[in-house]
Amino acid sequence: MTGHEKRAARVLDPTARVAAFPLGGIGTGNVSLGSRGELRDWEIANCPAKGAWLPNTFFAIRVCRVEEDPVSAVLEAEFRPPFDGASGFAPGRGAGLPRLDNARMSGEYPLATVEFTDQNLPVTVELTAFTPLVPLDADDSGIPAAVLRYRVHNPQPATVDVTIAGSMCNPAGISGRTAADAPTFEGTPTNRYRDDGVVRGIEFSTDLPPSSPLFASAALVTTDASVTATECWLVGARPDGFHLFWEDFASDGLLGPHGGHPEDPGAFDDKVRVGSLGIVHTLAPGQSQEFEFLLAWHTPNRRRAWQGGALPNTHIDETVPNHYAVRYEDAWEVSRDLAVRLPQLEGSTRAFRDALFSSTLPPEVIDAVSSALVALRSTTCFVLDDGSPTGQFAAWEGGLDHVGSCEGTCTHVWNYAQTVAHLFPTLEAGARRNEILRETAPDGRMRFRTNAVFDGQPWDHRPAVDGQLGTIVRVYREWTISGDDTFLEELWPSVRLALDYALTHWDSDGDMVLDNEQHNTYDIEFFGPNSLANSMLLAAVRAGEEMALHQGEEATASRYRETFDLASERIDDLLYNGEYYDQRLDDVDAHRYQYGSGCLADQLLGQTLAHLTGLGHLLPAEHVRSAIAAVHRNNFFPDLRSHETVQRTYAMYGEAGLVLCTWPRGGRPRLPFIYCDEVWTGIEYQVATHLVYEGFVREGLEVVRAVRERHNGVRRNPWNETESGHHYARSMASWGVLLALLDHRWDGRSRTLGLAPRLEALDGDRFFGIITTGTGWGVLDAGQDAPLLLCHGGRIRVDSIEFVHPVRGIFRAVGINIMAGDSIALDRQGSVRSVPALDAKSRKER
Repeated sequence: MTGHEKRAARVLDPTARVAAFPLGGIGTGNVSLGSRGELRDWEIANCPAKGAWLPNTFFAIRVCRVEEDPVSAVLEAEFRPPFDGASGFAPGRGAGLPRLDNARMSGEYPLATVEFTDQNLPVTVELTAFTPLVPLDADDSGIPAAVLRYRVHNPQPATVDVTIAGSMCNPAGISGRTAADAPTFEGTPTNRYRDDGVVRGIEFSTDLPPSSPLFASAALVTTDASVTATECWLVGARPDGFHLFWEDFASDGLLGPHGGHPEDPGAFDDKVRVGSLGIVHTLAPGQSQEFEFLLAWHTPNRRRAWQGGALPNTHIDETVPNHYAVRYEDAWEVSRDLAVRLPQLEGSTRAFRDALFSSTLPPEVIDAVSSALVALRSTTCFVLDDGSPTGQFAAWEGGLDHVGSCEGTCTHVWNYAQTVAHLFPTLEAGARRNEILRETAPDGRMRFRTNAVFDGQPWDHRPAVDGQLGTIVRVYREWTISGDDTFLEELWPSVRLALDYALTHWDSDGDMVLDNEQHNTYDIEFFGPNSLANSMLLAAVRAGEEMALHQGEEATASRYRETFDLASERIDDLLYNGEYYDQRLDDVDAHRYQYGSGCLADQLLGQTLAHLTGLGHLLPAEHVRSAIAAVHRNNFFPDLRSHETVQRTYAMYGEAGLVLCTWPRGGRPRLPFIYCDEVWTGIEYQVATHLVYEGFVREGLEVVRAVRERHNGVRRNPWNETESGHHYARSMASWGVLLALLDHRWDGRSRTLGLAPRLEALDGDRFFGIITTGTGWGVLDAGQDAPLLLCHGGRIRVDSIEFVHPVRGIFRAVGINIMAGDSIALDRQGSVRSVPALDAKSRKER
């Protein structure tokens, strides 16, 4: 592909101890790659499991030169202090085995690399790890597997024999942990070596019934024909099996049976079953060789309940299949499918990676949008089998160490997330169908946490004003992205009910300003007129007007237009204080947890959503610009040591961050809302998005840069933005910054695409950036020649495209219909000119 050479990869060494790069697909769970090159955080059993480790699970290398002693080591950098365990390292850690001097991890999500260095190792080793990610294809991006590819280079003048072996504990049936943090099991795990002619390796299974929630399988396989294996280490409570494995491996690099299961299993009350798979090659001087392993898992049965703290667990004794479990019978089938289709899947994955990391966008933005994408493929999100081709998408807000956090695909949190809508729009469309058709009551009241995905008892909680109104805007977003009129026709009656409910339930006196008790994303109720709720009202009413017009309901559309015009004028008159929009109460302390005269970071959330969906300004543009500038001026702290808080602390002294609310004019309530002094990355990205749309690009990028500098691998994991849990969904607001910088405007109804990148999205006068439509994705490459639109996936059907280069002017094309691998050139006249596929040399030259 063509592209800019700039990269924004995270480069980390083993001192970045909190860095963990998750591997896994949408709705599949994860195993993470640590900065030492180790596998950690085994979260493959339908729930979070931070810190979970599998005993005796690691990769090792043996290198032998002729007439020299072989070198054997675990393929990880050395452990770094402190070493403060009460009993040292458990035997299953293998901490006493040789390891390598150092490792350097580079992350360009969804791909990670680890370069190992060691003064005693006569070869160089680099690991590439990834799980396929294919935009617009949730199934191909939802494979429960990881590719682990070690590339070994022999710089020696002599031939070397190399074995790389992966050892893995059978994870099937893990039911808990001992006091020493070792896994306990239900049922008995079983290992066997298999070779089906495509893949070969160790299959891990269990004797649990297939209906058990703990039933699972896993596979460690390769397509390489030169293999050696130990089906099962000697089983026992002592580390005898580990001892025999290492002795066997280090002696000649070949593996064999170790006695496997003892004749009297009852003598060993230990269900740890470890298998090892090795790949063996001889490397000539100067030769490089790949040692590729595929790691797959399959935990098909999810409890048919959230098992959280809010929603009734109506069917907790039942299970429901994960969507991926309907596509794959077991982990072996997963690994075989991945092996067969790997060239295609990897090609698409690398194309997506390059579309981001070769972009001319500012590096902090590339880092933000790629890193936050992890939340979609973490345990935060899952896809249930509901009989449909795509399954039912649902999500927590985030995840605690061992359980989900805040269940129910919470509408007021998912308001912020933009990533899924633009990369996997079918998943968001499915969530809207559930919220509108199953969680909206006949009177129009919308439950903001869904239990319908599990057919559970509905949650009888007061509705959330921002969640309900934001969902209406997101229905509009999903419709405009897809251009699917049947989607709108199906949802419109309930959307109209939900909007009309909002106009009556939260407006006490009919003046089109919401002022009744308003539950919101801060888990409290605001009272009286406030800018958060009312900006959301304006966005929802504008979206409602557009949808009503398309449905031919001109009277309804006219009513919504009149409501909007009246509400916009009154809200501006009532809530704009000359600098920003606030909350108006006679006594700010009459109710706990208000903000009154405070400068709320989210005061114009509805305006951000309106910009992202093409609905235009909701309030006077000059007042909106003043308000968002005030948020940056008053709420952004270059050093938080001057900011005091007794609330949850997500950003520390010496770091920069944007606080949820400040009181630059005084009047702080005695007990302001409970999160007011906190720093949330999702709201930082939301504010940055709005700043960019209003022309404050430098300020917006400053906010994004602060987030990413806090997540540097030493202070925090670059691939895990927390709020109320790990991999918090709100962080996917980061995609909005990309859309704002590109002024990316796709309308599936008219099949029109507009791009007007800001100067900050260029390198000189060069622009290279990703574009997405409802059915295809690719890049627009504007060098010194005519701009090229290249399709990398799906089909890009665009009736007209307008690209406004901030230096070189306007380019257009009409009647575009291209598939993956095709490209067209834009010109100033708007004609279409196909461009032959570029070979590698031409791409590099361009």
